[in-house]
Amino acid sequence: PVAMGTGFGAGLGLALASSAFIGGSFVLKKKGLLRLCGRGRARAGQGGHAYLREWLWWAGLLCMGVGEAANFAAYAFAPATLVTPLGALSVLVSAVLSSVFLNEQLNVHGKIGCMLSILGSTVMVIHAPQEEEVSSLESMAEKLKDPGFIVFAVCVLVSSLLLIFVAGPRYGQSNVLVYVLVCSAIGSLSVSCVKGLGIALKELFSGKPVLKEPLGWVLLMCLVICISIQINYLNKALDIFNTSVVTPIYYVLFTTAVMTCSAILFKEWQHMVLANIISSISGFLTIVSGIFLLHAFRDMPFTPSLLPLFLQPARADRHQSCQHQPLLPSEDKGSQSAEEEEEEEE
Repeated sequence: PVAMGTGFGAGLGLALASSAFIGGSFVLKKKGLLRLCGRGRARAGQGGHAYLREWLWWAGLLCMGVGEAANFAAYAFAPATLVTPLGALSVLVSAVLSSVFLNEQLNVHGKIGCMLSILGSTVMVIHAPQEEEVSSLESMAEKLKDPGFIVFAVCVLVSSLLLIFVAGPRYGQSNVLVYVLVCSAIGSLSVSCVKGLGIALKELFSGKPVLKEPLGWVLLMCLVICISIQINYLNKALDIFNTSVVTPIYYVLFTTAVMTCSAILFKEWQHMVLANIISSISGFLTIVSGIFLLHAFRDMPFTPSLLPLFLQPARADRHQSCQHQPLLPSEDKGSQSAEEEEEEEE
């Protein structure tokens, strides 16, 4: 297995840079789509492609390309289960920038959800599993022939086709999971292609005749197809739903798919001890809890009236003054005052 050595620092830095660029790309692309909506052009969620003429959308695509390139390099230096959880930082970047530039309010629940996502990602990084070393395209080809990975790839392709052609026309406009599931499932295969191409580039720089190997070109073609599908359906999801909703859900589903694919392809969980397994699962559940807070309570305004009575500023003085008043009903107090006045007259 590959330990976290010199490649850990490089993979960590590249993953952090990738999260920053990808988080900003969501906001730029959403801003470009909103400008098109204001001009009355066909929206991406309705099958339109007018966003190709919007420079803000291209700026977002450029940022995403830079982020994906950094992510590509990070996967070449570190295991996938070390790089992928750091994508939670893109949730934080996207949520903060959306509240500033898109006027998408991030309430207290959303802020707590972002912090929980970062905390869970930190735990997963600390207890990240180790992957089996794959140093050549020959060994990568052997792993791609594994029956477990073949079954996983077939399930991903079949489910993606069902989501695109069956669930998409019916529920794509109302359910955020439809298009995001397509991006996440296809994204797990793109990570495998990235890992293979990273190995091919290392061999190319070492002087081996990699360009004659057909596997490298097959992986490149599969990567282009996967990224094209991801961009298309991610645009549809961003056009229909808020960025602060699409980004965290995409992160959770994408991380789950990548971890499953990496565990099957590279046997990352095979050499883990029980403590690291429990810690990794706990970190991931913490991320899911944070994403649930961010998604489930996104439309709930957090006002002082939701606080307990003694914490509400408007009623704090009233609550203190009531502590010194007699615990008698108003009628009893009125009758008591009347009897006192009669006694004084007598």
